[in-house]
Amino acid sequence: QVQLMESGGGLVQPGGSLKLSCAASGSAVGGYNLGWYRQAPGKQREWVATITSRGRPNYADSVKGRFTISRDNADNTVYLQMNSLKPEDTAVYYCNANLFPSQFWGQGTQVTVSS
Repeated sequence: QVQLMESGGGLVQPGGSLKLSCAASGSAVGGYNLGWYRQAPGKQREWVATITSRGRPNYADSVKGRFTISRDNADNTVYLQMNSLKPEDTAVYYCNANLFPSQFWGQGTQVTVSS
């Protein structure tokens, strides 16, 4: 079992920045791929970024060049630095831990980009 707790969401103006954090606890967290998904109102949950257990990041095209995912294995924390935010980035952001066949989710944190 892995427990995930997100923090860092909030209201930001277009063009601004936010940094999300996700604290992971449980057994063998370091072996999991950690990632972020988001779900906007009325839309399906979509993948944003993943960082493998070895530290290799991957990004959705919609956030590439603006968002940066990182992880601190000493603290079992994954981060999402979000720059140049757009109104279309508004969503609930969920932390995800996966190692086939197991998958765990956090409760989510709201990010609102609005002037």
